[in-house]
Amino acid sequence: MILIIFSINVVYVAFLTIRMILTLKGYRYSAAMVSVVETVIYIVGLGLVLDNLDQIQNLIAYAIGFGTGVIVGSKIEEKLALGYITVNVITSDVNQLLPAKLREKGYGVTDWVANGMEGGRQSMQILTPRKMELQLYATIQELDPKAFIIAYEPKTIHGGFWVKQVRKGKLFK
Repeated sequence: MILIIFSINVVYVAFLTIRMILTLKGYRYSAAMVSVVETVIYIVGLGLVLDNLDQIQNLIAYAIGFGTGVIVGSKIEEKLALGYITVNVITSDVNQLLPAKLREKGYGVTDWVANGMEGGRQSMQILTPRKMELQLYATIQELDPKAFIIAYEPKTIHGGFWVKQVRKGKLFK
């Protein structure tokens, strides 16, 4: 019984986590479908615990399953890597060919000359699917190990070269 309650809660919370992420990223209909499955799993798991409230090990299994489910759900979300990421890169080498090399690899790069505390800098803004995020970081670090990197998730993307390339299916081939 303990293993069943634990497993049900891991699955339930993994679905809950995925549903929440789908909702936040605007995948309403997918989130709704996941919530149907999530609710059934939740009711079954909670029913098992409530039927056996006199056994503390079931409650403990439920709680540990909940915590484990958060970890499992976040790992699944990492693998799905839904959405896009915007990465700002600042390098001290203004003459470096980093933007051109990143463009050759299919990344959408906008670059400009900037000024920092210690002089001239080159600043870049790069948009990429989250599935390519770690590969982008590795490429930047390989080309400029001292580059300053800040990443965030854009809420809206409209227009520009990059959107056209994604629609045509030409990115990262």
